[in-house]
Amino acid sequence: MSYLFNPPPTVGVPIVGKSELFPVHRVYCVGRNYEDHAKEMGFTGREPPFFFLKPADTVVVVPAGETGRMPYPTLTKNLHHEIELVAAISKGGKNIKAADAMAHVYGYAVGLDMTRRDLQNDMKKQGRPWCIGKGFDFSAPIGPITPADQAGDIVNAEIALQVNGTDRQRSHIHKLIWNIAETIEHLSAAWELQPGDLIYTGTPEGVNAVVAGDTMVGTITGLPDLRVQMI
Repeated sequence: MSYLFNPPPTVGVPIVGKSELFPVHRVYCVGRNYEDHAKEMGFTGREPPFFFLKPADTVVVVPAGETGRMPYPTLTKNLHHEIELVAAISKGGKNIKAADAMAHVYGYAVGLDMTRRDLQNDMKKQGRPWCIGKGFDFSAPIGPITPADQAGDIVNAEIALQVNGTDRQRSHIHKLIWNIAETIEHLSAAWELQPGDLIYTGTPEGVNAVVAGDTMVGTITGLPDLRVQMI
């Protein structure tokens, strides 16, 4: 069977120590999954997790040691950074129990959930979907994926983001409201997970705006850094 036009190539993320690429299927994101970030967004407590998606082609792949370049997006005057641990899924399934969930995780990476905050907030006020604030082009930068057995004590890893050398976000993965296994349990009840899915697990407090010319450096203990310059 032929296609009317050539289908777009699959997005592939480098894997530490391997020549193969990790093929991206879907990009799931967890909202308000650190308590202090939930508070800065006007919420409190251990609310049930909720999810949104970004198209796979919003992923900006940044190889180890390189600086990715993200164009400042259109329509916004308030672009926010959100540093996140990304879990890469290699084994799919539905209704996965938390006790079994970690067997579905291939590895981890540093990611950024970039957000057109003004557009998101406007959609919230109108009670409309806020895909325009989250799922825009280049909105999901990611560094190389480290296999889980090489990632060290990821549960207790420090997560941080600097902009132009100054701390903006700094916390620890153990402060996730819903941990990785619990997130997979909830997520797989709503969607059948597939090999190639990426789960952006949430951002800690300190989200703020960036402008053209800013350089963001995201770090998680045990993983390659993610460096992105706004252009």
